[in-house]
Amino acid sequence: MRPPIKILLAAAALTVPLVVPLSATAESPDPADSGAIAETSYAVPGLAEPVSMTVDKWGVPHISASTTGDLFQAQGFNAARDRLFQMDTWRRSGLGELSEVLGKNYVEQDRAARLFLYRGDMDKEWASYGPEAKEIATRFASGVNAYVDWLEKNPDAVPEEFRKLGYKPARWKPEDLVRIRTHGLVSNLTNEVTRAKLMCLGGPDASKYLARLEPKHKPKVPDGLDLCSLPDDVLATYQLATTPVTFNNGKMVKKPEEAPALREGMGGSNAWAVSPRRTSTGRPILAGDPHRANTSAPSNRYITHLSAPGLNIIGAGEPWNPGVSMGHNGKISFGLTNLAADQSDLYVYDLKPGDPTKYRYGGRWVPMNTAEEDIPVAGESARKSSLSFTRHGPVVKVDEAKNKAYAVRTVWTQPGTSAYLGSLRFQKAGDLDTFSKAVRHWKAPGSNLVYADKKGDIGWVPGALSPKRVGKGYDGLLPVPGDGRYEWAGFRNSADFPVTRNPKSGLVTSANEYNFPGDEEALGYEWSERYRKDRIDEVLSKQSGTSVKDTMDLQNDVKSLAVSEILPYLKDLESSDPTTKKALDLLRGYDGVASKDSAGAVLFETWITNVLYPAWAQTLLPKEAAQYLTQGKLMQDFRVVTDSFAEPEEWFGKEGAQARDKLILDTLPKAYDEVSGYLGADPAKWRWGSAQIHVFMRPLGGPYVGGAQADGTYHTVRMSMYLPNRFPRIQIAGPTFKMALDVGSWDDSRVINAPGQSGDERSPHYADLAAKWNVGEYFPLLYSKEAIAENAETRITLNPA
Repeated sequence: MRPPIKILLAAAALTVPLVVPLSATAESPDPADSGAIAETSYAVPGLAEPVSMTVDKWGVPHISASTTGDLFQAQGFNAARDRLFQMDTWRRSGLGELSEVLGKNYVEQDRAARLFLYRGDMDKEWASYGPEAKEIATRFASGVNAYVDWLEKNPDAVPEEFRKLGYKPARWKPEDLVRIRTHGLVSNLTNEVTRAKLMCLGGPDASKYLARLEPKHKPKVPDGLDLCSLPDDVLATYQLATTPVTFNNGKMVKKPEEAPALREGMGGSNAWAVSPRRTSTGRPILAGDPHRANTSAPSNRYITHLSAPGLNIIGAGEPWNPGVSMGHNGKISFGLTNLAADQSDLYVYDLKPGDPTKYRYGGRWVPMNTAEEDIPVAGESARKSSLSFTRHGPVVKVDEAKNKAYAVRTVWTQPGTSAYLGSLRFQKAGDLDTFSKAVRHWKAPGSNLVYADKKGDIGWVPGALSPKRVGKGYDGLLPVPGDGRYEWAGFRNSADFPVTRNPKSGLVTSANEYNFPGDEEALGYEWSERYRKDRIDEVLSKQSGTSVKDTMDLQNDVKSLAVSEILPYLKDLESSDPTTKKALDLLRGYDGVASKDSAGAVLFETWITNVLYPAWAQTLLPKEAAQYLTQGKLMQDFRVVTDSFAEPEEWFGKEGAQARDKLILDTLPKAYDEVSGYLGADPAKWRWGSAQIHVFMRPLGGPYVGGAQADGTYHTVRMSMYLPNRFPRIQIAGPTFKMALDVGSWDDSRVINAPGQSGDERSPHYADLAAKWNVGEYFPLLYSKEAIAENAETRITLNPA
């Protein structure tokens, strides 16, 4: 769901053993083999009528209520029943209330989070999500609290994490759901700083080595910006605010500021719709698989089915959000990918000498706004904390010695930018027109909504709140002075964007690629590589009768078009060096399918990430710039490498083709030797699955879930983002939730959500789906009452108290 992923990660911070045993879940019996249907009930204050809930054999709750108010209260109750510790951690982290239960080490993280809370007009905030949003959030929070109240009377049911950490789950307020912003995705704050530092070290043209910009563009240095002046820790507070909470056996692994900084961009997604004339059934098919950080147990997606008069919707969302953001309502279906609208900027201010509380704006010294807050600390007195804000946003760094301050401006300060809650507006939509009108209000994160309905219509509807930037040299790619010359003059919103309806191709596909060509006012310049998008188009365009099975196969496709793009440059190369020759021979026979059994995938991925990319940067950039670009980072936008190979004279200079070929020949044996050092000298025994693994990590440590061999790469439809500079490579981002919807024959739809629906280790649904997910298996996404009853595992009744 992102533009080219640029993540600054301290690889050593992710402590995963070199040998990780397979979880017992790999041998778990099929849920269909379980025994009789269990019955249970709860008393829930606030309900008007009883609510029934059937949990099927895969852990999916099907909730049925007499009113939508009762329905969303039941959704909150059930979400807490399955995911309470995850939800409580999300809430405390987002509100800045970790220190209250975890102690003084979290004070700075709490302060950072509080800087980014929504502090605007709450009436406008609620109205942004639709007329029912406040009531929905109120009932959802009431449901969460009802379960917390139940746990007070039934302490044996409290999730183990709370007992180990020694505190109780908090109660929620409705506004907690919307004030938290730091879990949302925005572009491209960290890239602004990276680009500025790279241009400082490598010169004004060095930006092109960071990423291919679309539309084609050369960043302009704003007047008054010193590219070399940015402190190394200028975004430390922002990164701290967006850093997940890290535990190990009930204790912190390290202080939050030392935790790995997962920069915005940790994601990606695929979604597509196939028209009835191209499918095997004559019904549309809609597919979706969002990509996010995927190493946690549980993951950040949760499947639920919500039914009440006027609403019958099923699909996935984040457990702390009411409603469903990806799925169907029996009439229409919808999935989403990230749209790379640039929704953030870093501002640089001159401070008044001797008074760091004032900054220059409009030719005068303007006071910062401040908020004094007490941060409760477990076992100690509260810490006084002063939060400062400029007219643009929260101040994240003050350098009194140089009289400089830095603030972050994001759309998060605008009403209606709580991530994915915009989906509440289209939960009841019945056609593409109604759906499109609802998406006009969508603000954050920028998203491509892919659509299909029972009538046979398919479409693409983009949604984002996109700043209109005004100022000489202000394109959003670099920080800007905060003196008034560079401003946001309002916003473009979803109503300004095009909508695709029933294209002639019969296909709507989205994989975070640049999809706003000809746009005069760019939404952003940093988009994902097209490899996934082009592979999806390649496969679907050749199919005349696409089925749900074909859809699942494509979601698990590991053919890399990056391989197809670069291997032709090896075709005519020769070498007398035996190691180089072996590397050439192996890669020439590599078909680009990054399966677990592939030897070519091991060598190719090691070559391009660990050897070729750093050597390429060292060849083309000054030493310090090359080191900055490549040290401690995942591989950047691979298109810049292929661009340089295609235009060698422009990139490498005179006799550029020879320089390119020499670079290839010099780096191949190093990659071959590196793989040999890990997997042995015989390439016949090399396997990509031996070099890349995936684990789901419990929040407080303990045995990992999985430890399974993984396939795919960042460039494949089944996307795998991994840490390259270690062995085995640890997959850290990709899809955990995937759906393939048979539009109109809903019970024939298929879905997977790894490692399991529940976040409670005692539940049979904590990790029961991990083994299925790893081998590309799905289960039915049941919608009809008959199918749900036939596959029921537990029946729960929520009674008014």
